[in-house]
Amino acid sequence: MLTGRNQPHPTDEELMSQVQKGRKEALGDLIRRYERELYSYLRRFTGDATLAEDIFQNTFLQVLQRAEQYQPGRAVRPWLYAIATNLAIDALRRSARRQAASLDRTIESQRSESAASLVQSLEGPGKEPLETLLEKERAELVQQALLELPESLRAVVLLAYFRGLKYKDIADILGIPVGTVKSRLHVALKRLYDLLQARLAPNSAAPEPPAKPIAQEQE
Repeated sequence: MLTGRNQPHPTDEELMSQVQKGRKEALGDLIRRYERELYSYLRRFTGDATLAEDIFQNTFLQVLQRAEQYQPGRAVRPWLYAIATNLAIDALRRSARRQAASLDRTIESQRSESAASLVQSLEGPGKEPLETLLEKERAELVQQALLELPESLRAVVLLAYFRGLKYKDIADILGIPVGTVKSRLHVALKRLYDLLQARLAPNSAAPEPPAKPIAQEQE
């Protein structure tokens, strides 16, 4: 949708209101606005590019079908992620696609690095520390560890660190209390630590996990 040079781009909520009025071009604008961000999240969540593409398309199909149910003014971004996450979980359970592909390449050169150093990378500075970590040479190792987490734990990690959402938004997306989000993040950190330690140094004693929480409180 084109806007005048001096006109601000419509917000997600304004676009959704236009979708409710039957303006399909507004839905196209939403799709283009979220195509890279939401698809990337689904790709990480499912570990399957084709499945992620199907879920992405189904997400916006449901947005169109549920347009009348949308409450004007409701934040669109968490709503989209809620639809996409639920579709992804359902798809994984139906197809039983548990991505547990073994690592073909040797990781001898990686065993000098402790699992703690990998997990601590999640706590480093930057807008999207998980995304930064996944871009590194150890991306496949970390991605496989993420895919071994239960969907409930994987979702909170990806929403918090890959997408940088606030605890409240994550709670709204997953339909759980904020306290449960925090507890799941804590459990997910421990699981990731154990998985990475097992892959990096299976014959060595695991060092103590980082003491500080995986994320700071978000307002």
